[in-house]
Formats: sequence, structure tokens, C-alpha cells
Amino acid sequence: QVQVVESGGGLVQAGGSLRLSCAASGPFGNYAMGWFRQAPGKEREFVSAISRSGDNTYYTDSVKGRFTISRDNAKNTMFLHMNSLKPEDTAVYYCAVVDFSSLVVLLFRPYEYDNWGQGTQVTVFS
Repeated sequence: QVQVVESGGGLVQAGGSLRLSCAASGPFGNYAMGWFRQAPGKEREFVSAISRSGDNTYYTDSVKGRFTISRDNAKNTMFLHMNSLKPEDTAVYYCAVVDFSSLVVLLFRPYEYDNWGQGTQVTVFS
């Protein structure tokens, strides 16, 4: 069982920034990874994904240009840098991990991942 732990959430004013981190146990370099979020009363939605190599990334339209996903395989950690935050970014953010054969493929759907963290709350106030 892969242990996945998110950190870095918090309360921030609109326009501010946060950096989320995701640590995962095991052979980190084998993992395709992603971030999802879930706001109250809404379904979990895709935010961003990064390939095993880190060379490929993808973002949902609402965060493009504001969020940056990255990973440090030597430190077993993935990051989500969030800038220009908006109240509509308020949600619990989840890190998702799956051991995947391809170095370059991105995964966008929750069912494609088999390990999840407990989530970290991000609250943006205006």
C-alpha cells in the first residue's frame, strides 16, 4: 500500500498563493501523479497531472496560467504551486498516485489512480 500525504493547504486571500506538497512512499519515480479537488456539494474534479518523468503536464482550463505542477523524484515529492487564487478555488485538494509503466502518459480520471491522500483544505476568501 502506497502512503500518500498532502500538506500546504490553508486560508488565503484572493490573489494570494499557496504551495501544496504530496509525499508518497515506495518507488516514487514509477508513479504517474495528479491533483484533484472537491468543493462542498460538488463532485471531485481533475486539476492537474504530471507524468512519471515530469516532462509532461496538463491542467484543467480554470487553473491554466495560475497553477504549476512539478515533482522532485529525488525527494519523493510532488508540488502544486497555486498563484492568483480565487474564491472558486476553495476545495479539499487530493493527491493521486498510480504505479504506471509509461514515462510520459498523463492520467486525468479518478478511476485511473489507485492511491489517494486524505486531502488538504484550501480556502480562498475575497
